[in-house]
Amino acid sequence: MNTQRSESVRNSKPLEPGLYIVATPIGNLGDVTIRAVDVLRNCAVIACEDTRVTGKLLKAIDVSTRMRRYDDHASSETRDFLLQTALSEPVALVSDAGTPLVSDPGYRLVRAARDAGIHVTTIPGACAVVAGLTLSGLPNDRFLFAGFLPNKDKARKDVLNELGAIETTLVFYETGPRLERSLRAIGEMWPTREIAVARELTKLHEECRAGTADDLAQHYAAHPPKGEIVLLIGPPTDNAPTADPDDLLRSALLDSSPSKAAGKVAKMTGLDRQTLYSRAIELKSE
Repeated sequence: MNTQRSESVRNSKPLEPGLYIVATPIGNLGDVTIRAVDVLRNCAVIACEDTRVTGKLLKAIDVSTRMRRYDDHASSETRDFLLQTALSEPVALVSDAGTPLVSDPGYRLVRAARDAGIHVTTIPGACAVVAGLTLSGLPNDRFLFAGFLPNKDKARKDVLNELGAIETTLVFYETGPRLERSLRAIGEMWPTREIAVARELTKLHEECRAGTADDLAQHYAAHPPKGEIVLLIGPPTDNAPTADPDDLLRSALLDSSPSKAAGKVAKMTGLDRQTLYSRAIELKSE
């Protein structure tokens, strides 16, 4: 950075009143932007999910601005206080990590601020969705971010069924304890699709592992993952349905009944389930 630019940052103008949506690092503190530090240092109050988490960041960047907890359980009084403050002073909104409002609280606050005519601006920066997508090597000209997969088996399957036919890369957030179950569910539906698991993004042990869902499930069963996870599912491929239905049925029959095997292959290929079931019965008796 040149000296002229450094001076312009240190001597920045006072912030106008309003709500500032500030992205924070997702791992490496070096990813915080100069503009984010400037806003956090010069705002009147910082609305954050957890004052302990944000407090560590503020200490690291030498910022002493007061904080106010604002999460999914925040009261309407807290929201009203932040809005009232933003009418006359700058208020920053941060999440524990990354870009606020991306699977984080803040939607109601931003909407209420806009409805009240309060100036709202964003200070962009790190985002795990984008970071995971860039590492994955999966098609990124189109992608769909769908938050966290449901924890319940049926609800998870319903979401995957709803989104599975969309010709785009699907991106989800996931946690370590739930990852293997999610991969197993994906493998049952799309055993040939390319999957990527990106974790510990920007940290010392950052990794992005790609393969089939079953291969990845086996790996993480043997190596339980820690940290925040971005789970990516490649789009449907033109050549996936050309696999021999008998081969797919034989593979599915290894750990499923003929009825379930037929259902799995029907979803994969679009072939008639009843016809596949009859064939599965024949293969099972061979």
